[in-house]
Amino acid sequence: MATASRQTCLASTTESDPRWAQVMARDARADGYFFYSVASTGVYCRPSCGARHPRPQNVHFHATREEAEAAGFRPCKRCKPDQPPLAEQYATKVAAACRLIEAADTLPTLGSLAVAVGISASHFHRIFKQLTGLTPRAYAVAHRARRVRNELGRQATVTTAIIEAGFNSSSRFYETSNEVLGMTPQKFRQGGAAATIRFAIGQCSLGAILVAQSERGICAILLGDDPDALAHDLQDRFPNANLIGGDAGFEKLVAQVVGFVEAPALGLALPLDIRGTAFQQRVWQALQEIPAGQTASYTDIANRIGSPTAVRAVAGACAANAIAVAIPCHRVVRNDGGLSGYRWGVERKRTLLTREADND
Repeated sequence: MATASRQTCLASTTESDPRWAQVMARDARADGYFFYSVASTGVYCRPSCGARHPRPQNVHFHATREEAEAAGFRPCKRCKPDQPPLAEQYATKVAAACRLIEAADTLPTLGSLAVAVGISASHFHRIFKQLTGLTPRAYAVAHRARRVRNELGRQATVTTAIIEAGFNSSSRFYETSNEVLGMTPQKFRQGGAAATIRFAIGQCSLGAILVAQSERGICAILLGDDPDALAHDLQDRFPNANLIGGDAGFEKLVAQVVGFVEAPALGLALPLDIRGTAFQQRVWQALQEIPAGQTASYTDIANRIGSPTAVRAVAGACAANAIAVAIPCHRVVRNDGGLSGYRWGVERKRTLLTREADND
């Protein structure tokens, strides 16, 4: 009877410890903060261990693995608590894969990357996307795009720049150059030379507004207090482009955009010239799917694009958005519903959200 009473007491002590709930939930976030040992098996584990849950009366908690080993317990062969946390191991493997991609002359295959880091191809693909927000192929393309941008400013010819950036065939790069650079390589190399962008600056309830349109569609909707600053911002984006002040016909388009800013629920039936990395474009697409009058958190967006750990990268993509309201980064809020930073000012964000909620 005394033994049974002692077992009940041990179980109660374990179950009242908040760490037990984390063990039962196999909470990976607790890994590294504590370990638990099991008297009946003589092993110690991470909180996230996938082994069958032990009886609570057999469990003891330890602050460090050294403490667990000093108590006579050996590491579990399943969760390997004597090795770095799984998340850290994955991050190391993904970082190694990124270095391989960046150093390769040709695009490595998924299989070769997986073999190099020692895990299966499907598992590697999943954790790579989870940690970087991109598939290995998309990461490789984005990296080469950055190299092309750099090489276009250094090499004597566009073809040389493309080859030096790792593209074996210039024709293959030209097939996607508009998506990668927003224009042809030659125009990009010349700072947008020969690209014609019409623009006009007006006023709306949020202050000054600049609307710019390329041959592909609306490429900028900028908000601010100083019209001159908005014009300089556009010039910085396209330093050598042919910037043309809008005529009467273009003023009608600006009026349409202003009307949309004043009443976003009406929608904007105009093509957009969206330029950004593969990851940014995924985020911006997700933003366009948030209905007027509703909000989503950065975590929500990360989950929607299949990259739950890329919350900070999502915030960065929102900050890089240059097409205000049409790509509604103002509808993204903190997890607690509070307003965070907004490229065009938190008060403008508050005004837009209030206006949309009132019109919902």
